[in-house]
Amino acid sequence: MTQSAIYPSTEDLLSPEVTRPGAAAAPAVQKNAAIPSKLLFGVLPIRRVVPQDVHSVLDYSNGLMVAMAGLASHRREAKIAGAILGASVISVSLLTDYRLSLAKLIPIEVHEVLDYAWGASVIAAPFVLGYTKRAPLAAMLQIATGAANIVGSMFTDYRAARGSMQSAT
Repeated sequence: MTQSAIYPSTEDLLSPEVTRPGAAAAPAVQKNAAIPSKLLFGVLPIRRVVPQDVHSVLDYSNGLMVAMAGLASHRREAKIAGAILGASVISVSLLTDYRLSLAKLIPIEVHEVLDYAWGASVIAAPFVLGYTKRAPLAAMLQIATGAANIVGSMFTDYRAARGSMQSAT
């Protein structure tokens, strides 16, 4: 039975051999390929065109960019903010339920929320910590990376690697 026109149930979309328990990782990924990504914030019908694998590579590169921008600065605040923010997004990415992670502990829905929060934090850090004028290059790179992360997240097709996505309601 279909849950809704936008979010059909997994059982409606998949054949029995794909949904059997204990299936290998590749069938799990195939299984989730049939699950449409949710609307942005559950409301906005923005088309999700960025594949999750591309997004996950961008997560790691964004973390490195923010960290390197901070560490290259001469301001202590920029160094600390860059190191903490860069390490945080890389750590979350390593633990998220997607293919390019080490452990699949963080559900993809939580990762998506953390992407927005991280992007906002990276944008806010230079202003809150007061190094916008004293370390303008680090601040500019961090702000641009945070904004790009938010925009990229809006267009990312989030799907779980192991199928631990919550059902759409």
